[in-house]
Amino acid sequence: MTYRATRQKVHNHGAPPTSFLDELVGWGRIAPDDIFVRNNNNNDIYSSVVGELGPWHDLRHRRAAMLEVLRVLAGFESEWNWGQGTDTAADKYAARHGKVRKASEIEAGAWQVSANSMGWGPELKALVLPKAGTLSAGDFQRAMKQDHQLAMEYTARLLRRTIAANGPISHHHIHPWLRKDAVEEFRGLLFPSAQP
Repeated sequence: MTYRATRQKVHNHGAPPTSFLDELVGWGRIAPDDIFVRNNNNNDIYSSVVGELGPWHDLRHRRAAMLEVLRVLAGFESEWNWGQGTDTAADKYAARHGKVRKASEIEAGAWQVSANSMGWGPELKALVLPKAGTLSAGDFQRAMKQDHQLAMEYTARLLRRTIAANGPISHHHIHPWLRKDAVEEFRGLLFPSAQP
């Protein structure tokens, strides 16, 4: 696949590797439709980024927009590193305040999700359990680093539940880096036969 707009730099994190984009587009083609449909949640990712990437035209547009969010967010969270471990800044902050973070608070994977985020919805636990084998923090972290399709679906479903669990989104850090031309490119890559 050829990437142009989707290879744009994200803040001071550089540009995503094509191998990352290949996996993102591959998942986007097979991801269940229910991840992208309209709902009444005013605290989900689509409500948060409608000003940058909307208004929403159809399910294809919403699917491509989710890929753009995941592209930019992974740049902020891990510089597109599937195997990224704990957020060392959060560890240092906790240590300075005499606290030790619980295992369920430790981030993992390209989108730096933590096991305690499963508390946002039963569908999140239902997604993780068969893939990770248990809901333990260690197994969750391992699965988010190793099972890339699980990590993408989990992050997308979490973002549909809430943006409150994600600082770069809730604080609007990623928003200036989201690109409509990247959404259009993703749309063409996802649905090549639908292009004029």
